[in-house]
Amino acid sequence: MWGRWRIEEELRAQGFARIAGVDEAGRGPLAGPVIAAAAILPPRCRLPGLHDSKLLTAAERDRLYELIRKRAIAIGVGIADARMIDAMNVLEATRWAMREAIEQLDPQPDLLLVDGKELLDVAVRQRAIVGGDHLCGSVAAASIVAKVMRDGMMAEIDAMYPEYGFREHKGYGTRAHQAKLLELGPCPEHRMSFAPVRARSQGVLPLHDTDVDG
Repeated sequence: MWGRWRIEEELRAQGFARIAGVDEAGRGPLAGPVIAAAAILPPRCRLPGLHDSKLLTAAERDRLYELIRKRAIAIGVGIADARMIDAMNVLEATRWAMREAIEQLDPQPDLLLVDGKELLDVAVRQRAIVGGDHLCGSVAAASIVAKVMRDGMMAEIDAMYPEYGFREHKGYGTRAHQAKLLELGPCPEHRMSFAPVRARSQGVLPLHDTDVDG
């Protein structure tokens, strides 16, 4: 268990007391928001089964989400919707959502562990960690918060536009989703700047699955 907290423990030994993990869910889909989460957890927080959200079942994520909410020192969430993604591009919208999540933390962290290769434009010391959701407990916790909240939002979007099947594919470019795009055209939750959605507006949409992150 403690192996997943090794990086945080080493950093605490260097004097960092409040370490926040930061991650996102939903960069790849054709529809819906990107959601970022930041989480500060107590040292060696007991979260049995904690792992990268993509490697967990929905039931496991839901169970851990409730534990994280109960045991976290602070949680922040940032949401960039489809229109923001179209206006800013998905990378900038993701960075914006991450900054929003960090700003919501109370207390503020003295160090960020950011999943991925790039640092954020924030006035907090930080470290980018490739595979952070595998290596760091706080990043894994943030990934779960972001994923569970995004799945919940996609269920709400499904209720508004049930013909697209958002509850099942969460907006990712599955064959079933792309077939519905071809049949129905995009809805207001689709990302018009994404190539398969643009292709639909031109009457062309090759059917092939795109990456799904769980």
